[in-house]
Amino acid sequence: MLKDENRIFTNLYGMHDRTLAGAKARGHWDGTAEIIKKGPEWIINEMKTSGLRGRGGAGFPTGLKWSFMPKESDGRPAYLVVNADESEPGTCKDREIMRHDPHTLVEGCLIASFAMNAHACYIYIRGEYIREKEALQAAIDEAYEAGLVGKNAAKSGWDFDIYLTHGAGAYICGEETALLESLEGKKGMPRMKPPFPAGAGLYGCPTTVNNVESIAVVPTILRRGGEWFASMGRPNNAGTKLFAISGHVNNPCVVEEEMSISFEELIEKHCGGIRGGWDNLKAVIPGGSSVPCVRGEHMRDAIMDFDALKEKGSSLGTAAVIVMDNSTDMIKAIWRLSKFYKHESCGQCTPCREGTGWMMRVMARLVKGDASPEEIDMLFDVTKQVEGHTICALGDAAAWPIQGLIKNFRDEIEDRIKDKRLAGMAAE
Repeated sequence: MLKDENRIFTNLYGMHDRTLAGAKARGHWDGTAEIIKKGPEWIINEMKTSGLRGRGGAGFPTGLKWSFMPKESDGRPAYLVVNADESEPGTCKDREIMRHDPHTLVEGCLIASFAMNAHACYIYIRGEYIREKEALQAAIDEAYEAGLVGKNAAKSGWDFDIYLTHGAGAYICGEETALLESLEGKKGMPRMKPPFPAGAGLYGCPTTVNNVESIAVVPTILRRGGEWFASMGRPNNAGTKLFAISGHVNNPCVVEEEMSISFEELIEKHCGGIRGGWDNLKAVIPGGSSVPCVRGEHMRDAIMDFDALKEKGSSLGTAAVIVMDNSTDMIKAIWRLSKFYKHESCGQCTPCREGTGWMMRVMARLVKGDASPEEIDMLFDVTKQVEGHTICALGDAAAWPIQGLIKNFRDEIEDRIKDKRLAGMAAE
């Protein structure tokens, strides 16, 4: 359980002043120049010590990612790009940072950019995030006026500019290379890797793409030390994490908690329990809509971190916990997700372009029971042909919810097909 003094986001609910004065009163922008004067190597080593893993879903070690950037410039500029295109269904954590605690992100951008030898940072924000964009732009303007960014940022001797770019509401632009394509003014379509962004990213220059939460926690980690952050959570799953809990709980919320908290404690302490009690829990999607669901009875003792949820056959992802009770039609819920992925596929890769539509149509028939039992295995087989056969992970994101459904709730699909068949025979 997270102690109050260890909270990084001290204005998550907008109860306090989100302006620069309010942020400074809560300890942000404190000694930023001193941190920068310690040099890029010290910063990257502290980030490695902290054990911070990317908070955008993949969980790649942040310090390691930064170290891939070239130490010496070959004449090309370097860029930090912040992925604020939070479009995963169920995920709503980054928006709270941007609208209530935006200076954590702005300060993080400066320090992270310096560590990677970047004089410019681009924040790519989701098209639907209008108020969040306004709050973040206001924070950037305040930082410029106070001399915290711009020429000789925060009196550190480092020149730094920060730009906020608005997307147009395409989920695919949350994928890092599609985001870069969109930033360059092209269609949001993922690029082949290699080259990786650290070698050739934005405008063909060395680039690192990080999630909002990954960057916003950086200043506090460096002020308090990497070991402080690493002391929370289990090994390899360090630090604090924003959890966004929605669905059939008594109090849906976004909360900062320690990594490796148990699912039961998270729900009881912050959400007032499951609607209708624990016996009413049917399924949980623990990390945003693209990860497989887990049956309720297997979730109660689950530990909320990357490694433990992998053992449960799912993933922590963005820690967007979607809770479903016994009133949920699981087949219809997963059909709705498959409809979303079909709609958001960019169409570049054939398995995803064709597969997402095919899977959605089969799911639509399964919702009604208009299928034969053999089609369940055929659908599972098709998800395996999509998964891992596309440039980006959208194919996986479309396949995994359906795989989770078939593995965990196959009996429900079979019963619906049987019921439909018996109803048809009775009608004859």
